[in-house]
Amino acid sequence: MFKKLLIASLAAGSVMLATIPAQAAGYPDKTVRLVVPYAPGGASDILARVLSQKLSESLGQQFMVDNKPGAGGSIGADIVAKATPDGYTLLLADVAVQTIAPTLYPKLPYARADLAPVINLATFAHVLITAPHSPLTSFGDIVKREKSQSGSVSIASSGNGTSTHLTAEMVNSLAGIKLTHVPYKGGGAALADVMGGQVNAMFIGSPPAMPLLQNGKLKAIAVTTSKRMAALPSVPTVAESGLPGFESIAAQGIFAPHGTPPEVINRLNTEIARIIQLPDVRARWAQLGAEPVDNTPAQFASWLDSESVKWIKVIKDSGAKAD
Repeated sequence: MFKKLLIASLAAGSVMLATIPAQAAGYPDKTVRLVVPYAPGGASDILARVLSQKLSESLGQQFMVDNKPGAGGSIGADIVAKATPDGYTLLLADVAVQTIAPTLYPKLPYARADLAPVINLATFAHVLITAPHSPLTSFGDIVKREKSQSGSVSIASSGNGTSTHLTAEMVNSLAGIKLTHVPYKGGGAALADVMGGQVNAMFIGSPPAMPLLQNGKLKAIAVTTSKRMAALPSVPTVAESGLPGFESIAAQGIFAPHGTPPEVINRLNTEIARIIQLPDVRARWAQLGAEPVDNTPAQFASWLDSESVKWIKVIKDSGAKAD
């Protein structure tokens, strides 16, 4: 009896293992839901709509963008984390849903391990901006003034615990200063007050900053990537402006529910990597101040691990809390 049960169990297991590659080979054979955990119009939404159109054309099935905003992206991320792991529900989001949110939100409804990395779509610099008429014309000016007059430099953010806030906290820690943090409920109001001079400066992701820099409504005085941005070649990095080794990168990635077959993840990775190298897609990325990234799922996962370690330290050292 035991022998018969064992044979039946092994046979069933063999059938299951055989169906995974078979399912992956035919993937996709129906509509794929691409969840964006933010409102329409932001960087994630723009990238998702460009990518979904290209994927629909190349893979022969519709990739449908589904905006599920709220709780800093955690509502949409949780939807994907709890979805059937078959490749038909994916997440396109800021990587903060994996690198920052699990530490910042103690009651997060999902864990890092619930989301499998597929590919890093693009990286963005944070740009340190001031009003065009501001006397602060460099990162060094900010540090010098704050050290000579403690509390004299205010820095806006799009909210407590956001990457723009945490980038400022990392500056505070490494430069030995304490910029006065002014949190806002979103980036729009913060940008308006920086433009008007009510707040001295702000770190902001390059996508919303680029059009305002191009029309002269803001002034860029530093970027947070390790190398200068191709779109802003005359703007120095924070690292070359007095904080060697400083780097704060925003990135957009694709994630799948944990347990999604590796064959499906690899197929998505290969196809998306091809798409983001297309000339028209690279041009769209450049308009946003984004850099395309060529990476495997394993490389993306390793990078996310290192970023998580960095931001966990910043959050704990600064005592940052989410709104």
